[in-house]
Amino acid sequence: MIEAPLASDQIAAMVFAVLLVDPDGRVREANPASEEMLGRSSHRIIDRPLLDLFTITPERVGTSLLETDSQLIARGLPLKSAGSVRMVNISCSPVDAHPGWRLITISDAGKSGNAGDEEERTELRAPAILAHEIKNPLSAIRGASQLLARRAAEKDRPLASMIEGEVDRIAKLIDRMQQLGSSRPVETAPCNLHEAIRGAMATVRAARQDGCELVEEFDPSLPAVQADRDALEQVLINLMANACDASLEIENAQVVVRTRYISGPMYSAIRLGKTVRLPIEITVTDHGSGIPAELRDHVFEPFVSGKPHGQGLGLALVRKLLRDMGGRISHERDELAGLTHFRINLPLASEKSEQ
Repeated sequence: MIEAPLASDQIAAMVFAVLLVDPDGRVREANPASEEMLGRSSHRIIDRPLLDLFTITPERVGTSLLETDSQLIARGLPLKSAGSVRMVNISCSPVDAHPGWRLITISDAGKSGNAGDEEERTELRAPAILAHEIKNPLSAIRGASQLLARRAAEKDRPLASMIEGEVDRIAKLIDRMQQLGSSRPVETAPCNLHEAIRGAMATVRAARQDGCELVEEFDPSLPAVQADRDALEQVLINLMANACDASLEIENAQVVVRTRYISGPMYSAIRLGKTVRLPIEITVTDHGSGIPAELRDHVFEPFVSGKPHGQGLGLALVRKLLRDMGGRISHERDELAGLTHFRINLPLASEKSEQ
C-alpha cells in the first residue's frame, strides 16, 4: 500500500498561502506559497506579528483575524505587502484542539490571479507617462547646450558641458522609469543560463576597475530555462553591480554567483491563474554590510534605496523583469555569516504551466 504524504507535505504543496498563527498573533509556520503571496522570504515571516506582514482593507478584517474564535471568510479584499497590492480571498480557521491558535489562508481573487501585479503596473504607468512628456524638453535643452558650447567663450564651455552631462543623466533615469511602467509583453524562449550569467559578468568586469572578483559556482548539469536572454542579463548585471558596490570597503572582495536545481513543489509561483514550478535558482552573494534593516522589507519598491545617492529604481526594475518572465526574486540577510543573498528562481524551458 502506498503511504500517503504527511500533512506538512500536503500544506507545502498548496498554491495558496497558509499561515499558522499562535495565541499571541505571531506567525509560527508558513508554507512556501506564503513567500510569493507576501513578497518575503520565510525567514522574514516566521515569528513576526501577523499584521506586521500585511495590511488589509477594511481594517476590521485584519483585527478579526486575531480576535475571532470562529471561522472567518472574506473575498475580494485589497491586501498590501512588501509594496505590492493584490486582491485576495482570506479565511481564518481556529484550531479547535489548541485554543487561540488559528490557520490563515490567503489566495488570489479572481480568475487571473494577478490583480496585485496589474495594480502595481497601473501605479507605475503614471510616472512612465510623465517621463515621456519630460523627454521632449530635455532634448531641446541638450541641443541648446551643444550649440552654446560651440559659441561660448573658452571659460564658459565647461558649464555647457555640465548642462549636457546632467541632461544625459536625467534622460537615463527617465529611460528606467519608462521601463518600470512598460506593459510590453516579454517574449521568452529556451535560454542557456550559464551563457547569460557569463555575458553579464563580462559586462560588469569591463565597467569596473575596483578589483571586485566575480566567482562562479555553477551546476553544469542544469537544463535551459525559459527566459528573455537580454532581460535576464540586465537583471544579473544590476544584481552583480550592486553586490560589488556593497563590497567596496572589503579587501579582496568577492561576489559569488551560484546556480542549482531545487527539487520539490516549494519553489513555485502563480501566474495568470496557473501554477508554474521554478526549480532553477541563481544566487548572488556578497560580504558587504547589507541593506539597512529598516529598508529590507521594501527593497523591491520603486524609489527605495540604501545607497547615499541611489535612485531606487534598479531592484524595482529587476523584480518587474523577472515577474514578466514568470520568475521571482527574494532577498535574505544572514547576519551571523555577514552575507547578503539575492535569489532568482526561473522555470525550466521544457516545463509547461499546469492548470
